[in-house]
Amino acid sequence: MHKNIRAAVAADFEAVNTFIVEQLHSNVDLVENIGHYITNAGGKRMRPVLVLLSARACGAETDAAIKLAAVIEFIHTATLLHDDVVDMSTMRRGRPTANEQWNNPSSVLVGDFIYSRAFQILVSIGHIGIMQVIADTTNIIAEGEVLQLLNKHRVDTSEADYLRVISDKTAVLFQAAAYCGALIADADASLQQSLKEAGMHIGLAFQLVDDALDYDGNAEELGKNIGDDLAEGKPTLPLIYAMKHASPEDQAIIRQSILTGGTDRLAEVVDIVLRCGALDYTRQLARQHADTAVEKIMQLPDSLFRVALLQMCELAVSRAN
Repeated sequence: MHKNIRAAVAADFEAVNTFIVEQLHSNVDLVENIGHYITNAGGKRMRPVLVLLSARACGAETDAAIKLAAVIEFIHTATLLHDDVVDMSTMRRGRPTANEQWNNPSSVLVGDFIYSRAFQILVSIGHIGIMQVIADTTNIIAEGEVLQLLNKHRVDTSEADYLRVISDKTAVLFQAAAYCGALIADADASLQQSLKEAGMHIGLAFQLVDDALDYDGNAEELGKNIGDDLAEGKPTLPLIYAMKHASPEDQAIIRQSILTGGTDRLAEVVDIVLRCGALDYTRQLARQHADTAVEKIMQLPDSLFRVALLQMCELAVSRAN
């Protein structure tokens, strides 16, 4: 993440990391081992930083935002553990996934532990409005995961189908991060709404770029294998766009790749999505969402936290990993 973004909440960010380590304590060694393995893997930590920036931008002065940022990160971490099992992923953040390092049952069960620990922390915060948002958000994420599963190997997946999946599976947690930051600060209703909408648009921009990078990113920088989505038969927007705009021969190649999964024809598919402008289209849509997020954030009072939130919008679309 851009150093200026994190610098705006540097002390809070350190406090979040310390709190996360404390909260991973368990009397069962395997729980601690896997929990520390995945949280120490790095990552951009965009979601907890979004909580901190939103809370401070709205004038929050308590340490409750630190606990809340940890809740959001724990929910994200739990979904990663479960996702990697569902997707049979072997690489994340430049090293073996937890399911590859240990096994599937361990990853699922430790994911459950981290989910439940998030809700224990939520109870300690004691804000019923935030509990409601997080409860609803985790439920929507679960539905988004199931929708994505149903769309696998579906060659007739529409852009609307795809956008619903990324909204429910990814963007809704960004929305919760920004919205709950405003709630913990007891911001007025208009600021709460602005941040809630900004969070959704940042999340959509982030995931759209993520799906474009799966075809033209650098595996080393990304920390995961190029073509993972194709290997899993996931019809993301680059493929959906190419299915509508490529030549009939190229469409047939993509259709077959979605149906069968695997990366046997990855080089051909990458060439097709590049030639027909699918990645340009995907990134253009990401830019539109980021621009909308900027409009919403500009409604906040001027501060270094608002500046950092605006930089986060730019990071979502300009990142290379």
